Amino acid sequence: MAPSLNKIPIGQVCRIKEVTASGILRRRLLDLGFVPGGSVFIVRRAPLGDPTAYLVRGALIALREEEAATIDCRVKEEEDAFC
Repeated sequence: MAPSLNKIPIGQVCRIKEVTASGILRRRLLDLGFVPGGSVFIVRRAPLGDPTAYLVRGALIALREEEAATIDCRVKEEEDAFC
């Protein structure tokens, strides 16, 4: 099972495997660029831990932990590290 986006540490780059959300949340995430095969850089977390900022297709997007938990991904290897 692939880890969800909310479990990836800050500073890592990952590739989206699947968006498991449904309904309007799924549509919103896909519209924001969280599409299967896309790269995501985990930028920073808010001081209290939620939300987290992600760099997706050149845009900085903040997601709450429960939203990020619906995105399965895999950490990219060093050689294909950045978006």
